[in-house]
This record gives sequence, C-alpha cells and structure tokens, in this order.
Amino acid sequence: MRFGLAGTGYWASHTHAPALATCPGIELAAVWGRNAAAAAGLAARHGAVAYEDFDALVADVDAVAFAVPPDVQAGLAVRAAAAGRHLLLEKPLATSDASAQAVADAAAAAGVATVVFFTARFQADVRAWLAAVRGGGWSAGSAVWLGTSLRDDSPYNTAWRREKGGLWDLGPHLVSLLWASLGPVTGVTADAGPGDVTYLILHHEAGPTSVVTVSQGAGPDSAGSEAYLWGPGGRSAAPPHTTDPGKPLRVALTELAAAARSGAPGHECDADFAVAVGHVLTLAQDQIGAAPARPRADRR
Repeated sequence: MRFGLAGTGYWASHTHAPALATCPGIELAAVWGRNAAAAAGLAARHGAVAYEDFDALVADVDAVAFAVPPDVQAGLAVRAAAAGRHLLLEKPLATSDASAQAVADAAAAAGVATVVFFTARFQADVRAWLAAVRGGGWSAGSAVWLGTSLRDDSPYNTAWRREKGGLWDLGPHLVSLLWASLGPVTGVTADAGPGDVTYLILHHEAGPTSVVTVSQGAGPDSAGSEAYLWGPGGRSAAPPHTTDPGKPLRVALTELAAAARSGAPGHECDADFAVAVGHVLTLAQDQIGAAPARPRADRR
C-alpha cells in the first residue's frame, strides 16, 4: 500500500517516516509539509517524492499518514477521505467536537478505513494486559502522566501543545487506556491545578470511576507515567508506555492496511472512537473554562 506522509516535524521525521519506510507491505511514496524544504529533505532520506501541493500527494497514494497539529490534521483528513484515501491519524483527532466529527463523517461517507494512533493501544504488552483485566470487576482506576514538552529544549515544545497543554496532548492516551480497561466513559468531572495541570474524574458505563492527572510542565526528575486498576481482587498495573513508538506504529499501519483490504467494520481505535475520546476532553475543557477564579492563598 502506497502511503503519503503529511508532516515534516520531529514526530514525522523520527517516528512516522522510519515506521512507514520499514513496515512490510507499506511503501512511503510521498511527503508533504507546510515547509517545502523540510518535505524535500525528508522525502530524499527515504526515497520518496516530495510534494508542494497536498491534493497532488493525495492523488498519487492509497493512504495518508498524518503527523501535523490536530486542527491542521482535521481539515486535511477530510480532503483525503473525500478522495477515497485511507487514514492513519494522530491523537487528538482535532481540538473541537465539530472538526473531529467532520473527519469521521467524511471517512464514513467515502467508506475508507481509519486508525488513530493511541500509542499504547498498539503495544503487544498493553494489549495482553487489557485482555486480562477486561470484565475483572474493578472498582476504579488511576492514570498519571507528567511530561516535559513545555521545556525549552524539548522537540515536542510546539505551538499547539503550548496552547492546549497536557489535557489535549497526554489526556487522549490515558482516557483511551481507561476506556478500554474499565468500559466506555459516560461523564467527566474536571478541574485545573497550577500551570497546565489537569485533573479528570471519569465515570464509566458499568459503574467504575477513574482519575486522570496530566501535565506537560513537569521537571525531569518528576516526569513519567503510570496507570493501574484496583478493586476487591487487588491491583493491576498497566505496562509502561513504550520508549520505541515506531514498533506500535508499524502495528497500526499494518492493521489499517488490513482493514482497507478487507473492508471490515471499524477498528477499535478508529475515527469514531477518537471523536468520543475528544468529546470527553471538550467537556473537561468547558468545565475548567467555566469555573470561577480561585482566590490566591494568603501568604502571610
């Protein structure tokens, strides 16, 4: 399957392009980016063709992998789906419900396959853990991810992350994982801490609750992630988030290609699922935005 890559930044060049170039049955055929020189350089490193026009790239491939900011992704993905191209998408799908739904609707109308790269959901060890814990009678769960992408020296210190913070960058991963382990999320209660610290209480369909804490402003000594479930039978910790995202990305690419060939029903991490995850984040953002300002603590 011939893929075009939309994006030329750090994630595109260090994760997407190498995965596309080394995945069996996948050909990295084309690269497009808002920076034409960067697209030319990335394409040359992988024997692909650089395009200055996105729609021209779409016309020459079977599928498009996206590694661009979410609101850029949404508009481009609608155009690619309308042209009948299958979509490998990043999380969050978009940063508004309307934009995310537009992608899902365009894909459904065109009958194309979609897979959204919630990284842990494509890790073999996480999948084995999910299979073991589903339906386990858990009372609750907890997930924390303290990141460092707001540091000046981070390659992930990008404009959209500075604007949206940990809620939209790290939140999708944890909501996805808790959704898969405890069941669909039916409601959320959100609050904010200092900086971009965000707290979510998720209410799951079958009764459990879970707590999410995220921030992109942690220092190196406090950075890290963990997730676990607990209940009458004890406690179960999820495997750690991979340090080699290329491996699960190749799994995602392979599964997208298989879905495209078979015309099978939607993937468990398809655009419709990403819309649902994004809606949780939208509700959380709206609650935080509507909360009254808190008085500063007395420093006497």
